[in-house]
Amino acid sequence: MDYEHKASTVADCLMGYKTDESGWKVCKKSNDVVVSWRPSAEFPGNVYKGEGIVSGSPDKVWECLKPVPNGLRVKWDNNVKKFELLEQITEDVSICRTVTPSAAMGIIAPRDFVDVILVKQYEDGSISSNASNVTHQSCPPQSGYVRGFNHPCGCICVPISGEPNKTQVFSFFQTDLGGLLPRSVVDSFFPSSMAEFYSNLAKSVKSLKDL
Repeated sequence: MDYEHKASTVADCLMGYKTDESGWKVCKKSNDVVVSWRPSAEFPGNVYKGEGIVSGSPDKVWECLKPVPNGLRVKWDNNVKKFELLEQITEDVSICRTVTPSAAMGIIAPRDFVDVILVKQYEDGSISSNASNVTHQSCPPQSGYVRGFNHPCGCICVPISGEPNKTQVFSFFQTDLGGLLPRSVVDSFFPSSMAEFYSNLAKSVKSLKDL
């Protein structure tokens, strides 16, 4: 598989989601974040978009978000229990396995996901992580975990002009959790999970010493 090509198409896809305002329906709103959804073109589910302002420079916010083993993400993100590097393809493209804990009071069993991930920087100072499911010979499905599949998903950190200590964060999730979960469980899990994601990210950024 051409991992680099797949990863770059994911980045284009996420930028498309960010710029295309049509069809999104707000499903959760707080002071910090707006979560919207629309039917996914990738699989028979929804794509969810989170949009919020986080207090902290883009460098600080990215430090908390960046997809690296032993990074900060596993410490603050309740949906990431373990993050393993399977193969480094290029400096910016890697294959990783993410393990998630059980959720929704145990209705959602632990999952694992194998993704190609691209870290991409843009001329305006934005930086993004872009992920989508792949297969990798070193990581077949394992007992104790339901293998889930991420369709194009990730986060984009956007600098705010004139506000160096604030960052606009877009997040996109469209995940086939696998297994035989009722649709209602999945549809209620993602909006609340994403709102919590922003709340925990903000706390993590706040706890960082100045970079």
